[in-house]
Amino acid sequence: MGEPSSMEFASCSWPIWEVDDFTHCFKQDYLRVLLPLAVISLSFLRLFAQGLIYVARKKSAHGYESILDSTATLTPETHTELPHDEEPVSESDDDEPLTINGGRFALAKTTSKGTIVQADIPSGQTLTVLVEEIAVACLVALNVLALATDADGKEQRGGISAIAGLIAWVYVLGLTSLRLFLGNTQWRVPRLWSHTTAIYSLMWLFSTVAFRSVLIHPPSDTTRTVVIVEFSLTSLLFVTALSTRRGNKTILLEWENGIQPGRENLASLFSHYTFSWVDSIVYEGWKEPLDIKRVWNLLPRDKAAAVLASYRQFKKTTSLAVHLLLYFKGLLLAQAGWAVVGGLLTFAPTLLLRAILRYVEDPGMAPRNVLWLYVILLPLSDILRSVADGQALWIGRKICINIRAILVGEIYAKALRRKAAAGKDTNLGASKKDKDGGAPKGVVAKVKRLLGLGKDAAKDNQAGASNGAANGAAKDVTDSSDEQVNLGTIINLMSVDSFKVSEVTSYLHFLVASAPTQLLVSIVLLYNVMGLSAIPGFVVMALLLPVNIAFGKGFNSSQKRIMAATDKRIHTTNEILQNIRIIKYFAWEHRFANIVDEKRRAELKALRFRFMIWAAAVCVWNTVPILITFFCFLIYTVVEKKPLYPSVAFTAISLFMLLRYPLDQLGDMIAHVQESQVSIDRIEEFLAEEETEKFAQLGLDNVDETGKRVIGFRDATFIWGSKTAVAEDGSMAFRLMDLNVDFKIGKLNVITGPTGAGKSSMLMALLGEMTIMKGRVFLPGGRSREDVRPDPETGLAETCAYVAQQAWLVNASIKDNILFSAPYDERRYRDVIVACALERDLEILDNGDETLVGEKGITLSGGQKQRISLARAVYSNSKHLLLDDCLSAVDSHTAQWIFNNCIMGPLMRHRTCILVSHNIPLCVPPADLVITMANGRVTGQGTPQELVAAGKLPEDAAVQRSAPGSAHVSRVPSRVPSSVGEESGDTVVNEADGGPQLTRVESAKKEHKKQNAMEEHKSVGSVQWPVMKLYLRSMGSWWFWVVTGFVFGAQQLSGVASNLWIREWSNQYTSDETVKIRFSMNSHSYSAQTLSPTYFASIATYVKDNLSAAGTDDVNVAYYLTVLAIIGLAGAASALLRDLWIFIGSLTASWKLHDRLMTSVTGAKFKFFDVTPLGQMMNRFSKDLEAVDQEVAPIAIGVLSCALGIVVTVVLIAYITPAFLIAGVFITLAYIFLGQFYLHASRDLKRLESVERSPLFQQFGETLTGITTIRAYGDERRFVRDNLARINTQLRPFIYLWAANRWLAFRTDCLGDLVAFFAGVFVTLSVGRIDPGSAGISLSYAIGFADNILWLVRLYAINEQNMNSVERIKEYLDVEQEAAAVVEDKRPPAGWPAQGRVEFSNYSTRYRKELEPVLRNVSFAIEAREKVGIVGRTGAGKSSLTLAIFRALEADEGKILIDGVDIGEIGLRDLRESLTIVPQDPTLFMGTIRSNLDPFNLHTDEEIFTVLQRVHLIQPEELTASAAIPLAAASESAQAEASTTASDTVVETASEPQASRPASITNKNIFLDLSSPVTESGNNLSQGQRQLLCLARALLKRPTVLVMDEATASIDYATDAAIQATIRELSCTTITIAHRLQTIADYDKVLVLDKGEVVEYGHPWELMRKKGGSFRGMCEMSGDLATLKETAKAAWRKTRLVDVDDDDEDEEEENSDGDEGQTAAPAAAPMAAATTEEAATYASVAAAAAAEDGSPLAGETEERATTAS
Repeated sequence: MGEPSSMEFASCSWPIWEVDDFTHCFKQDYLRVLLPLAVISLSFLRLFAQGLIYVARKKSAHGYESILDSTATLTPETHTELPHDEEPVSESDDDEPLTINGGRFALAKTTSKGTIVQADIPSGQTLTVLVEEIAVACLVALNVLALATDADGKEQRGGISAIAGLIAWVYVLGLTSLRLFLGNTQWRVPRLWSHTTAIYSLMWLFSTVAFRSVLIHPPSDTTRTVVIVEFSLTSLLFVTALSTRRGNKTILLEWENGIQPGRENLASLFSHYTFSWVDSIVYEGWKEPLDIKRVWNLLPRDKAAAVLASYRQFKKTTSLAVHLLLYFKGLLLAQAGWAVVGGLLTFAPTLLLRAILRYVEDPGMAPRNVLWLYVILLPLSDILRSVADGQALWIGRKICINIRAILVGEIYAKALRRKAAAGKDTNLGASKKDKDGGAPKGVVAKVKRLLGLGKDAAKDNQAGASNGAANGAAKDVTDSSDEQVNLGTIINLMSVDSFKVSEVTSYLHFLVASAPTQLLVSIVLLYNVMGLSAIPGFVVMALLLPVNIAFGKGFNSSQKRIMAATDKRIHTTNEILQNIRIIKYFAWEHRFANIVDEKRRAELKALRFRFMIWAAAVCVWNTVPILITFFCFLIYTVVEKKPLYPSVAFTAISLFMLLRYPLDQLGDMIAHVQESQVSIDRIEEFLAEEETEKFAQLGLDNVDETGKRVIGFRDATFIWGSKTAVAEDGSMAFRLMDLNVDFKIGKLNVITGPTGAGKSSMLMALLGEMTIMKGRVFLPGGRSREDVRPDPETGLAETCAYVAQQAWLVNASIKDNILFSAPYDERRYRDVIVACALERDLEILDNGDETLVGEKGITLSGGQKQRISLARAVYSNSKHLLLDDCLSAVDSHTAQWIFNNCIMGPLMRHRTCILVSHNIPLCVPPADLVITMANGRVTGQGTPQELVAAGKLPEDAAVQRSAPGSAHVSRVPSRVPSSVGEESGDTVVNEADGGPQLTRVESAKKEHKKQNAMEEHKSVGSVQWPVMKLYLRSMGSWWFWVVTGFVFGAQQLSGVASNLWIREWSNQYTSDETVKIRFSMNSHSYSAQTLSPTYFASIATYVKDNLSAAGTDDVNVAYYLTVLAIIGLAGAASALLRDLWIFIGSLTASWKLHDRLMTSVTGAKFKFFDVTPLGQMMNRFSKDLEAVDQEVAPIAIGVLSCALGIVVTVVLIAYITPAFLIAGVFITLAYIFLGQFYLHASRDLKRLESVERSPLFQQFGETLTGITTIRAYGDERRFVRDNLARINTQLRPFIYLWAANRWLAFRTDCLGDLVAFFAGVFVTLSVGRIDPGSAGISLSYAIGFADNILWLVRLYAINEQNMNSVERIKEYLDVEQEAAAVVEDKRPPAGWPAQGRVEFSNYSTRYRKELEPVLRNVSFAIEAREKVGIVGRTGAGKSSLTLAIFRALEADEGKILIDGVDIGEIGLRDLRESLTIVPQDPTLFMGTIRSNLDPFNLHTDEEIFTVLQRVHLIQPEELTASAAIPLAAASESAQAEASTTASDTVVETASEPQASRPASITNKNIFLDLSSPVTESGNNLSQGQRQLLCLARALLKRPTVLVMDEATASIDYATDAAIQATIRELSCTTITIAHRLQTIADYDKVLVLDKGEVVEYGHPWELMRKKGGSFRGMCEMSGDLATLKETAKAAWRKTRLVDVDDDDEDEEEENSDGDEGQTAAPAAAPMAAATTEEAATYASVAAAAAAEDGSPLAGETEERATTAS
């Protein structure tokens, strides 16, 4: 800088702006030399650093190969990691070469099914670079020329600037050449495009300044020419850069299953900043309603799999919140950067307006061109602000979808890894104080904990646990570690909490960047305007922040209360809807509705609290500006004694108004951040829960020390839940003790034992689902299914398949369930269907194997579900099958068929089968190993012969029965005989969908149309008026709305009044002109996001300084100040009233709508629940109700305020400057046009987003119930993939909805800026003819108008979307209802039914109008207290008959009389409370044993214990024993029992008084304690115990008419026989739907149905004697005719007084029966005895019983339908 010039180089004097241009020094030294050189140096440094990093990376990559960790598969994580084919297609902004030796960028990406990858080359890819190259070359030439001719004048600086320009453009020429020549080769340099674009933009900015100077102060011609040419060339470059795609690179577009790829990465910079790339989707939505197939896909980098893959590589060392912040730090910084720019530009319009008005006041102060500059800058600066805000919000939304994918994905993966425990429920986010009792206190500790530095005790323990688990040495962290989050809470974590957290991230920049920036700027400006008087304003502001934060905290705590209350309500609702059938059968709707109402009251109370805080916050927010204005003006006029000119008054007021927004945002955001902190803590707590030890227990292979493959246990003891958990009464969870079992690999192993012996637990222990206390377990289940290769010879893989006792199916077609994603093999599939007796079912079902199973298998009967579940296991290529009692849900001949053709058939060759069964006669004889169990211990094991010899099994258990169809079948028969597969329990849907009369041919002709399980109705078009009316009506009647109109009006008027008053006041200071002024007091921050110039407008008039001030003394300041304060306070009060009033209405509406929804859903007909998935119903009760509760009211207030604001504005504008109305009309039309476009698309996208949520939640719920099955199959990864796909589907409409919002915001801003621009032009053209006051007002109103309209459109759209929730609720208010609960004038007599005589007379019914009748003209009578069995093949109408008795189906014609009362005329509640049903599926509620048996406390404990005894859940001696020992002693002994678990000392417990028994630790009978917990759906009880509990519940009602739907299927024979005896003793009419003929052989009558008609009706013995009769045919099929006849005959004889001698007939028949009778005989009375003594006594008892009356102890297969209820 050496040469002594007229001034030192680059030391220009301040200010650098002179009148109308920058100073010459600044233009030359900075704009031409320093800044360009700085730009290119930065660019060069960046490239240099990039090169160094690249070289370093290459070096380290060649150094080491990572070794695969052999123990990797032992962690649960590896089972839920992302499948390898999901590695994301990288398309980051670094255009790294796409061909680095086929690394992760290799183009040969393994694509998922149906994906087409297409390369999209930008148009004119090379041409644009060529154009750039030429332009840059010209610029270089230009600078050379300038240097040569010294065009910049004769001073040294000209030379310097030319040299600087030359250096800069030569550098750019280098970059452009690199792009041109190396662009498509492997040596290309990444990110060059970004460098050139940035340089072009800045250079264009610098040359624009020079260009303007040349125009307004023309220099010499050459200089002028050079500058103009330079400007043209840089403009060309700038435009080229803006209009080419980012990076100008080829992009790979994925067409995934025909979904269009997103367009965002094809957008140019210009399109990106203005959101023009959204045009096409908005236009699509406007043309016709969008459906999910037409919504674009996410960008590859935003897809859930890609996001999760990259997130999981990022090591977690801190708390989850900090970890996520660090992970997204790049995006968050970019967001903050944009927000700062936006925040600074917010003030540009204010300052420009001030400048324009100053100029209008004194046109002589500068040339006219300055005014034009201001007018042009006015819209430009605002458009830039709009771009900056738009980018900040858009980046926020991107972070939002990524966080949602991460959280939902992690929660899902965790759910797949959680421990299968039946423990207590954790309350997430409960006060941690109790838990962290030992955690260090204090601030430092807090900070440490937040940053994850403090050693977390729990973590260390966990690490220890995972190491120690294998040798069983781990000590548990706490005693309460048995707690687990219940399923409802997990779904909530996913649906509510993850949404909250992701939502807050999209607005984080308000808190971090934009609010602080705005605060700083407005404080500086205020100080400029008012000097010291501004200080009281700042003080009030500062005081406001803690108040705002306090409000935030209040919101937070109220939100927690609401969430807790909502959790409870949703949980109860969920249980009610899950068990709705039993609730309707028992007529409990109104009682359960009361429970829900109670929960709802608590929820609305919390909500009311929140609304009150909200209203108070708004009130404070409205009062603050008044307080500030008051204090500042007070000091300004009274203390400082300065005159309050309008220019000062209005600038100050405007700035104070502006200041509210950042402050409000700060308070608001602090509150939101705290709220989401709660959610993220809840999620983190869940993610830290104990995980399953399955993979540690099972290891990689099932090889023992000797190296041979084993399946079984070595000295193993298992417990449910945690090892140390002890219940309050000192007892421990159920345990399996001292297991030593070696299952035979490749053979049939059978486990048997009484109900509750621990058979299912043994399978669970094998699968690694129980907690191991000592010993080892062997089973090949530790690897993921995808990692195991099948054996090429047999085609079988060393994996497991598992059939749960409660069949678990996914909501897909039957075929998908059987294949379970295994490859389809036509022949094997047919074989499996035949072997599992599914052929006939598929013929009956409308869509064959494409029929949808429905949620939890709702469309199928129990037997069908069980067989599909079995088919899935058999079809899989697993070598080892674990079958948990899979024959119980089917009837005897089907069971026999399945056992012979499937379990013993060719499909099971070389496969291990471990079968739990009660069906000893069928399953035990052919078994290779039999294990008998009792109370958690193995009582015997060996071959059937050995066990019979040891007396563990009845004598005939080892005898093979040659039933029809011999034992080992060499190949699967081609067809199932027609008799197999007859079973009742067909639910409504199948019988309805075409009965069994379909022939094979017809069913083949039916075309299979794919239905979608989760098809949820999506309404189209705008929200209809009836929906609006429903909500408005719910809020209140007409007077409510009159008051509403009044409070809204008052609030708006107070705003106008204060404006007029201030105008009045300032006029006192200006003697010569009236100032018309207004400033906006729009309530609450609806315009928080677009802080428009409205609020500065009020700076309107800058009165000339030389206006004669009417001295301060003659203005009565006190008077004006006081009135202003009064007006302000009145306004604030009216705002408070307005909010409270609307909230009162909103709460009323919430209560009414929920009440009606609950009544409507619980009162719906049964068929509604058959066709509506639970997820959809729950969606109404959770998400939609939440919207009604929390969203509708505040948004509605906003819509009304904006609308009123617009009206007020229009009136005032029309009053002041009528000319503006013309502009207003055009602008309004443009807005309406925009709004129409936007509303159509956004409405559809919003609807799609809420519809697509259901499948996500539903899959979540489904997975949670089927976790053990999924883990047993080792199929976690596939479910993870499916979950990720559903997350993507849900995020697609969501992100494009927000893109549409940004699209709208930018366009409305542009329109608004047009208004401002024209207003400016209008003012400029009439300078001198217009007074400053009018100028200010016309400008300010023009601008405010635009802003109000934007918010009207946005809020109106949001309001429509919220109304969409009301619409979805209304849809359920209109479902078809059942008949009235009580018909007053037709109430039956008090003790009805006293006798229990049931009569059907000419009864017909159908499921739906258009279907065939399911019962046709049925007439029969059941006398009082008779026992009647109903039999018939599938679809015969057995279940329909029970439905008819309970009026779940209404009569088409005919009637049913009970004790002479026509049940069609009385109320449903009267009817159902008088009858009792024991359904097929045992339905239990969460709670205790007592609350399940007697939910409404109508019975005493004695009565309950009596029924528990009658159903044999309690043995008589147990009761007496537990009664004899005083309670204290009992608990002591229990504690002793608990303490002895570790060391095997002996203790005698209360429940076994016989000292003769070898003393040992046993499991406690939980039924002795009525307060024992029952978990969700009764999952902590065995299936048999659940059925017995349901039976007990029915008996407790002391029914006169009892309907039993095969209710004892899952129970061992001994208990079953005892229960049948109990039922026989009942003195009530019993109607039993029988699958086992044994059950009903000694009943009084049997009714045989076929195709809905009565075929036979009479005593079983009479029907058996009928040659060719249907019933006789069934008995013959069962292969048990002789036994059945014995039983029936004995019963028949009892009914006759005289012994009729009919032996001759008998003999005749015996001969005609041939061999069948004889072969069946030995099967009498088998039994699974618990202990040796019992077995012996049992055999003799059974023999005696059989001799006496042919008691049907010889159980055939039991048969039941379990449904995951």
